Amino acid sequence: MINEAKKVLKNYFGYDSFRKGQEEIISNVILKVPTLAIMPTGGGKSLCYQVPGMISDGVTLVISPLISLMKDQVDALNDNGIPSTYINSSLSSLEIEDRINDAKLERYKFIYVAPERLESRAFRQLLKELPIKIIAIDEAHCISQWGHDFRPSYRNIQMVINELQNQPTIVALTATATREVISDICNILDIPIEHVFVTGFTRENLSFTLVKGENKRDVILRYLERNQGQAGIIYASTRKEVDQLYQFLKKTGYLVGKYHAGMTEEERYKAQEMFLFDRITIMVATNAFGMGIDKSNVRYVIHHNLPKNIEAYYQEAGRAGRDGEPGECLLLFNPQDVQLQKFLIEQSSMNDHVKTFEYKKLQQMIDYCHTDKCLQQYILAYFGEDNQTYRCGKCLNCTDQREKHDMTTEALMIFSCIKRMNERFGKTLVAQVLKGSKNKRITQFNFMKLSTYGLLKNKTEKDIVDMIDFLAAEGYIELTSGQYPVLTLDKKAYLVFKGDLQVIRKVQMNQRQLVEDNQLFEELRALRKQISEEENLPPYIVFSDRTLREMSQVCPREKKDMLEIKGIAEMKFERYGIRFLERIKKYLEGSEGV
Repeated sequence: MINEAKKVLKNYFGYDSFRKGQEEIISNVILKVPTLAIMPTGGGKSLCYQVPGMISDGVTLVISPLISLMKDQVDALNDNGIPSTYINSSLSSLEIEDRINDAKLERYKFIYVAPERLESRAFRQLLKELPIKIIAIDEAHCISQWGHDFRPSYRNIQMVINELQNQPTIVALTATATREVISDICNILDIPIEHVFVTGFTRENLSFTLVKGENKRDVILRYLERNQGQAGIIYASTRKEVDQLYQFLKKTGYLVGKYHAGMTEEERYKAQEMFLFDRITIMVATNAFGMGIDKSNVRYVIHHNLPKNIEAYYQEAGRAGRDGEPGECLLLFNPQDVQLQKFLIEQSSMNDHVKTFEYKKLQQMIDYCHTDKCLQQYILAYFGEDNQTYRCGKCLNCTDQREKHDMTTEALMIFSCIKRMNERFGKTLVAQVLKGSKNKRITQFNFMKLSTYGLLKNKTEKDIVDMIDFLAAEGYIELTSGQYPVLTLDKKAYLVFKGDLQVIRKVQMNQRQLVEDNQLFEELRALRKQISEEENLPPYIVFSDRTLREMSQVCPREKKDMLEIKGIAEMKFERYGIRFLERIKKYLEGSEGV
């Protein structure tokens, strides 16, 4: 059966071989074994149900959380000659009725629905009439209360499965899942733990960068100037910030759109279409935008504010470079963002137990902003891949060439101060004691009599807080969970006391241009844009940036050469191949004449 799967992969999707983990997952699904696949964004999750779905003699039902994702996936499948549809709230009742009738006539191989659709008894009755052989659950972390995008409607999936007479094969897929989330998904969907496939969380084509203590708008303008014409997303925490940043960039002359929940559905749809079709290059948005967006040529993601946790950050950052080409993830950190996230936790309807859990995850996000470790290694460790020797070689910390600073003396002062304050206070008060502040609380607790009082008076209070944050990120200090975390010493701090360990720290940052100029690549990109307008399809569905880049490097002159390029199958060539061959030929003739 796997040979048949490889034929489907080549004939319909244009790839000669599976990526890491795909073959094992697809084999499991073909053998009708319930499966959970955890793969990095851009790792090819969709093929893990699309290939088995093509081999199956029935219908694959895909449960997907966002309308935009469904449309993207269905457009891409139909463009590859695979009959597919979606049923969601963007359609009229007449359109839904037509598609349901076509589904009954088995005119589709794939049907995409939102989880909320499963709440309809009439729709569940329809499903009983269809030959559903596979149910694919995309963004499966939404089923878990410990997941960062928990959606209660996902809990109906198991009920639907139980109602079907012929039990379909279940395949759940996600890019971000901690151990708690994996366990939750398996328990709810009855997936044996031995059928969980984790292909890794590493995104080797992405580089991660942090900027602290700089004017955010100045940083963004410098970055956009260096990466003009590249598609990117800028995330902000609130609608107000999105509106203000959008107006600022628009006045500066950039092709920019905005997206947040305060806009009408029509406004959001229009903005999204403009972005997908490359009519604008920058989208400023809240986290309401992008979950499941299949636009493959996003070259960068900028976080204007601190995300609430590592899962949310990695998923949003992972929207860069889905085509495998280089992408950059830039996080602009300001301590005030921490207060905003704490406010949002406190204002939520979560119970105290869940709030404590969210505070812990927020602290891990804060630690990320202060670590000197490889940034991707920090993220991998968060998801359970704790490889201490891993270095991505591209992130801020891996590429920083400045000399390391021995801050063991300052660290000992901080540890001593925390200890003398009986490990009962937060970092602000500890920093004030070390600075030698004379405020009311210092006097109230008689802290000016401590031997550590004023030991770091030559530093600013902000500098001391930064050092404390760094020591927490590196595991010397622990912070209790909650709105007002208290500092306690970890065992690593006692190794420093004994003289067995030094505390080494570096500082920060350099930006770079993402993509080298390539005249043929730009000409092919222009042709792709022209075709996308003619066909009313997003450019990346015609061909991805990665495919265009390989085309510009290989310079195929005939069909057989073109079909060797990743992402070009027979159907794609029939539709677009000749025009690209002609453009390449014209370019080569011009080059030879120079």
